[in-house]
Amino acid sequence: MSMVLSDRVYTVEDYMKLDDGKRYELIGGELIVVPSPRPKHQRISGKIFNQIENFLKGTQLGEVYDAPIDVVLGEYIVQPDILFISQDRLDIIGELNIQGAPDLVIEILSPATAAYDKKKKSQLYFKHGVKEYWLVDPDQQLAEVFVAGEKEWRWVGVFDQEDVLTTDLLPGLEISLAEVFKGLKRE
Repeated sequence: MSMVLSDRVYTVEDYMKLDDGKRYELIGGELIVVPSPRPKHQRISGKIFNQIENFLKGTQLGEVYDAPIDVVLGEYIVQPDILFISQDRLDIIGELNIQGAPDLVIEILSPATAAYDKKKKSQLYFKHGVKEYWLVDPDQQLAEVFVAGEKEWRWVGVFDQEDVLTTDLLPGLEISLAEVFKGLKRE
């Protein structure tokens, strides 16, 4: 379970002063201590990140980043597991953090953060202009994909090891979920 520091309302300025070696996110004025990811989480994240990074080599489509990296969305700061920013929006990449919504955000669910990823962060990403949102569940070995609609996320579907993920944001990218989940035990 994540620990939430809600003894007062925290600001972006408060967050930027933190230097205790812990990972935090700032959501709704609350500091949320983000625990270190589990090995299964890191393995899946690494496989997805590597597939996107390898695909992007030699292209001018944009840049991909993995956690930990701060993304500032107004008065909120989050650390998505993986994010992609298109070439025409690279100006949101600052020296210390990302200043604005990435085009694609991928969160790998963990028991400590799943509720935030599915609700609060999902709402935050949509509100601030993320174009596509993937939720990857290591235990169920599923990926759920959402694209931004006019007033809310539009559910694209749930995908498993038999499927290949694609996105209009990266034409030609194919992420084999069989490869992503290969060697993992289903819980």
